[in-house]
Amino acid sequence: MALDANLRIVALNAAGQALLETSEPRCIGQHAGSLILRSAQWLESLKQALASNTPHASRGVSMLLTSGQDVHVDIMITPVLDGAGPFRLVVELTVVDRLMKISRYENAQHTQETSRAIIRGLAHEIKNPLGGVRGAAQLLAKELPNAALAEYTDIIIREADRLRDLVDRLLGPNRQLDAELLNIHEIMEHVRNLITAESGNQVIVKRDYDPSLPEFHCDRAQLIQAVLNIMRNALQAAAPNLKQCEITLRSRSQRQFTIGATLHRLVCRIDIIDNGPGIPAELLSAVFAPMVTGRVGGTGLGLSIAQSIIYLHGGALECDSRPGETRFTFYLPMDTSNA
Repeated sequence: MALDANLRIVALNAAGQALLETSEPRCIGQHAGSLILRSAQWLESLKQALASNTPHASRGVSMLLTSGQDVHVDIMITPVLDGAGPFRLVVELTVVDRLMKISRYENAQHTQETSRAIIRGLAHEIKNPLGGVRGAAQLLAKELPNAALAEYTDIIIREADRLRDLVDRLLGPNRQLDAELLNIHEIMEHVRNLITAESGNQVIVKRDYDPSLPEFHCDRAQLIQAVLNIMRNALQAAAPNLKQCEITLRSRSQRQFTIGATLHRLVCRIDIIDNGPGIPAELLSAVFAPMVTGRVGGTGLGLSIAQSIIYLHGGALECDSRPGETRFTFYLPMDTSNA
C-alpha cells in the first residue's frame, strides 16, 4: 500500500485488499489506523519511518483486522523522497502465519525427539536395576521360612512392575504403524461412545463432521488412543462441573497444506474443542512435554503420547487455549503418496 504524509491511503494493490479483507475504493483517503482494530504498534511504526525518513521493518506483528481475524505479518515500510509522487510511504505486508506454524512444528518435533532420546537412555538405566530387584525379590520369596512374609516380597515385585510400566509409558508408542484404509469418523465415533460411557452420559459431545472426507491409511488402535487421551483431558479438566462440559468434534479437509517441510495435496483436520477452564498460561508452551500436568494426580503422559502417535502418522498436533475454550487440532495427510 502507499500512504501520503498524513498516513492516508493513496493506493492498495489486489494482494493488500485480499489480506486486509477490503477493497481499494473503500480505503482510498482513509487513515491507515482504520484498517486494523489494534493500531498502536502499527501507527507507531509508520510515524517513526515518516519522521526519520528511513526504512523500518517489524517481524511477526499481530494485526487484528476489522473482520475480527487475527493475522501475523512482517512489515516493511519504505519512505519515498519528496516530489516522487502523491505518496510518502510504501508499505509491504507479508503474511507469516503458516511460516510461524511450520517453525513451531519443527521446534516441537525436535524437542520431542530430544526428549525421547533422553528418556530412552534413562529407561535403560532404570529397567536394568529394576530387573535385578524384581529377580532378587522372587528368589527371596522362595527362601523365606514363613509364607506370611511373602507379602513384603510381593510388594517389591508389584512396585518394580509398576515402575517398569511407567517407564514404558514414558517411551510412548514403540511399534510401527499397523496402517489400514479407514474412515476417520469411525474412529471419532468409537471414542465418543467411550467418553460418553465414562462420563455416565453427563457430557455433551457435539459432532460437526465433513462427510466428504475420503478413507485414508492410518493405525486405528493408535489413533483411538491419541483422540481418547485428548478427550479424557477435557473430561478430567471439567470434572467439578461435569454436567456443564461440552466437547465438539469437527472434521474438515485442507488442500495444499504444509506439515513440517512437506507440502501435502490433501490433509484431514480434526478439531477437539471443549468449554473447560482452559490450560494455565505457564503450562501452555510445554503442554506436550512428558510429565507436565496441571492436574493433581496426573502423570502428564497423555498429551505427549498423543503427539507421538500423530507424528508417527506424519501429522502435526497443535493446542490453543483460553478460559472457556480449549482447542486441540491435529492434521493427518490423506494423499496416498504419504500414506
